Amino acid sequence: MFVLSLEMDLHINESRSLKAKRQVIKSILESARHRYAVSVAEVGDQDLWQRSQIGFAVVASSQHHAEEVIDAVERFVWSHPDVAVSSSERRWLE
Repeated sequence: MFVLSLEMDLHINESRSLKAKRQVIKSILESARHRYAVSVAEVGDQDLWQRSQIGFAVVASSQHHAEEVIDAVERFVWSHPDVAVSSSERRWLE
């Protein structure tokens, strides 16, 4: 069993309220769950209206498959027009 996590720090430049931020983040979370079958949650900066930390995790039977899924998720977030990625970090969990 292989478990890979990805934490991404995002900047939502056009957001002017927590409500606007949550709309963007909710879209990303639901799309990632549906498209890639990953676990995902907002894990930090919930009370800031232009920043967010999102965590993703995948459990796979091979290291290669876990990396493929997280690669696809990362490309998906990077391509989202409403956010700018400040940083991303991967961790293998034992």
